[in-house]
Amino acid sequence: MKRTHTPGSLPPRPRQHGVLRRLGLAFGALLLSASLVHAQEQGGSAVVSFQDDISTLDPAIGYDWQNWSIIKSIFDGLMDYVPGTTELVPHLAESYEVSDDGLTYTFVLRQGVLFHNGREMVADDVRYSIERVLNPETQSPGQGFYLSIAGAQEFIDGAADSVAGIEVVDDYTIRFTTSEPDASFLHKLGLNFAHVVPQEAVEAAAGDFGHQPVGTGGFKLKEWVLGQRVVLERNPDYFEEGLPYLDEITFQVGVDPNVAFLRLQRGEVDILGDGIPAARYTEVINDPVLGEQVAMGEQMQTGYVTINVEMEPFTDVRVRRALNMAINKDRIVRIVNNRAVPANQILPPLFESHADDYEGYPYDPEAARALLAEAGYPDGFDTELYAYNVAPNDRIAQAIQADLAEIGVNVELRTQAQSTVIEAGGAGQAPLLWSGGMAWIADYPDPNNFYWPILACASNIPGGWNWARYCNEDLEARAARADTLARSDQADERVAEWREIFLAIMEDAPWIPVFHELQVSMHSTNVTGPKEIFVDPMHIPVHYEMVRRAQ
Repeated sequence: MKRTHTPGSLPPRPRQHGVLRRLGLAFGALLLSASLVHAQEQGGSAVVSFQDDISTLDPAIGYDWQNWSIIKSIFDGLMDYVPGTTELVPHLAESYEVSDDGLTYTFVLRQGVLFHNGREMVADDVRYSIERVLNPETQSPGQGFYLSIAGAQEFIDGAADSVAGIEVVDDYTIRFTTSEPDASFLHKLGLNFAHVVPQEAVEAAAGDFGHQPVGTGGFKLKEWVLGQRVVLERNPDYFEEGLPYLDEITFQVGVDPNVAFLRLQRGEVDILGDGIPAARYTEVINDPVLGEQVAMGEQMQTGYVTINVEMEPFTDVRVRRALNMAINKDRIVRIVNNRAVPANQILPPLFESHADDYEGYPYDPEAARALLAEAGYPDGFDTELYAYNVAPNDRIAQAIQADLAEIGVNVELRTQAQSTVIEAGGAGQAPLLWSGGMAWIADYPDPNNFYWPILACASNIPGGWNWARYCNEDLEARAARADTLARSDQADERVAEWREIFLAIMEDAPWIPVFHELQVSMHSTNVTGPKEIFVDPMHIPVHYEMVRRAQ
């Protein structure tokens, strides 16, 4: 019996989620996925503001929350998510089959899908796009997601001219074979890295495809003035009939968030790409008119403090547990204007493997002091906390410092530029590190993305993101096995196993999970759509096809 998906039936879904959106608050699926109360006509434009410039629109290269949002509007992949949900469905694929052993994925492509240059997309374009990500010359940060494809490593090493596990059956059929079952493989094909590009356009761009993007998406590049704006226009040949609604989207860059907020109030900006300025947040939320322009929802994010388990005195699990009991998370949530919920574990609540009945470490300074004494530190000790020096992270770091002082731990703050903090974490130089501004947000709904990049032995490497330097080889073996539970009848077992893995990590206490940040989005009255679309958990931070201009 093969597992199949065709239009009108639900796909077999790996049970839940994980890439890094490194630079701040995600602000929802703002323009791709909302529909208006008004008639279904197309037209109008929208303006999105950003403080930072846009580096690239190449789906194989772009890996921050800002360029991902725009890439999502220009390109498509075999798989995507139903707007506003974590439900994975075929997109450029019309249907797919998964073999009984979970190793082979066969996709039937939609016919008549055109690239922006007018050529029809075919299966060979899918093959080229994945091999391009795997090719070391591309220097794609997404390469690691596709190593489970049979022959991928040989291709990377130069021992093969193509990836053996990618087979073009015919123009509209492509088959992937993995070297072992990979329960998150369908999710990985929904990542921007797997979006389909035309080889001739990449080659014609001569290394500058990131500034000359050509995809199949609902919008195509109209204008790019470096340091000022990127303008996209509606693709009249888009394969999803009636979409997108908007004729044009302008991304203004170099706009201070406070200036952007004032422009939104004047109707000159429609989406605050950097979110509501912290100083205006309470005012906006409490204003009955402005509050109607705000949407709030969960996201797959955890903000945490890493504890370097290779440094004294943190080699003692009792010390790490004591620190977990010393932090007043409710107070830290108030610092961020309640734009988060306290965290008692690593996985956010959106994950099925989140343990709803787990209470975590209580806030109990007295018990924390007792644990320190038991570990041989009755008078505490001195240490350092690294943190990003942009608000509110500096204030959060100060709150953590004050909490740890209550149990005798004297913390010297190292609030520095983001790149400096990341470098210190990657080098293993940070005893404690507050992740704010760099915290983990999942790329796709599978718990393995909250493990392999940031908590696995394999990621405990110089320059890596495992800043806790944590390695539990027994759990690593269990995690590897959990990822092979790819059959639909193994889904519940896999959810339960990942839950137990993350609870075991909490026993080891390499992190202090502090909060799960909420998505908060604000838009002008010129665009509208269902609130859940503006805080889409998967199309983070912007997905542009269905938000429409108010009539």
